[in-house]
Amino acid sequence: MTTTPHIASITLDGITIKTRTPEVEYERNVAIADLIEWNHFAIKDGDGKHAEGPYDITLSTAENRVTFTANSSTLESPLVVSLTLAPFRSVIKDYFLICESYFDAVKSGNMPRIEAIDMSRRGLHNEGAELISELMAEKVTMDSETARRLFTLICALHLK
Repeated sequence: MTTTPHIASITLDGITIKTRTPEVEYERNVAIADLIEWNHFAIKDGDGKHAEGPYDITLSTAENRVTFTANSSTLESPLVVSLTLAPFRSVIKDYFLICESYFDAVKSGNMPRIEAIDMSRRGLHNEGAELISELMAEKVTMDSETARRLFTLICALHLK
């Protein structure tokens, strides 16, 4: 019996996590919960076929890189995908700035401003998700919603 490839659990390396505002922590927790509830994430083996899941993922950062370590009972050894943070820097910086503006607008209750900022935030989120998908395409297949949630988690791990 085969199962749909997916992430069963995700752990953020506690050593590298920077504590952010309560709003960012909330987004991180929601992203993890949503990611576990529904995702499509499939690891490609050496022949380009998908290795069966489910996968247990650990995300960490070190030396300007984010590392995805995937384990599964069907993998002979963990898959480690390490991405440089350089392509993400401006998107992450802009994303955090727009999130701060969004949370300020929510506090003030200015609905037109909230809607305008939210559109910009979604655009940056999509840009980050596309970047993740492109950079991991040789080793992993994922849908756009999974990539969006992974971008949120990369932001949570981002070190300045």
